[in-house]
Amino acid sequence: MSVSVLDMSMSIDGFITGADDGPGNGLGTGGNRLHEWLGEAVSEPPYFDPPGPSGQVFAELMATGAVVVGRKTFDYAGHWRGDHHGVPIFVPTRGMAPDPPSDWVHYVPDAATAMREAKAAAGDQDVMVHGGDLAQSLLREGLLDELEIHLIPVVLGTGRRLFSADRVELELTRVLEAPGVTHLRFRVSPERT
Repeated sequence: MSVSVLDMSMSIDGFITGADDGPGNGLGTGGNRLHEWLGEAVSEPPYFDPPGPSGQVFAELMATGAVVVGRKTFDYAGHWRGDHHGVPIFVPTRGMAPDPPSDWVHYVPDAATAMREAKAAAGDQDVMVHGGDLAQSLLREGLLDELEIHLIPVVLGTGRRLFSADRVELELTRVLEAPGVTHLRFRVSPERT
C-alpha cells in the first residue's frame, strides 16, 4: 500500500528556505546550505549520489512512484523541467492551471485530489511530498502518513518555516547519522492532538 512521505531538509531552527525565497531563488538566501548533504550535482540522472546513509535515503526517495508538490514550490523549482525522476507529478492549483511543462505534470484542484491521484499512480510505491504549505495542509487533513526530515546543523535565523502552530503527534521510526545531516523518519500518529 502506498504511503505519503514528506521529504524536507530543515535547519535546526525549523526553516526550509533562507530569506527572500522566490522564483530564481527557490531556496532563499543561504538556503542552499540545507541541501549540501546531497553532495555535488552530476549531469546524469539521478543527478546526486551522496555516500553512506545519505545515499540510502536518497535511493529511497528516488524509488517513490509519484510526487505531490505545492504550487509555490513547483514554480520556484522551475517545474523541475517537467520531470522529477520519471514519475507523475501532481500539483494542487486554484484557479486557471497553466499548460503543464510535460506529460508527467498534472494540475489538480486541491491537495486531497492530488494525494488520491498520486497514490493511485504510485501503486505499491510511496508518494513523495514537497512543499511546506502543502505539508501543513496535508497534515491538517490527515493525508500525510510520514515525514523524512533531513536535519541540518545550521541556524538560519530567518526564512520559511516548515511547521505552523497546529499540533500533530509524531512517532520517531528511524534516525540515520551522516556527515552534515541527521535523517529523521517519523510516522504521523493517528492521535492528532
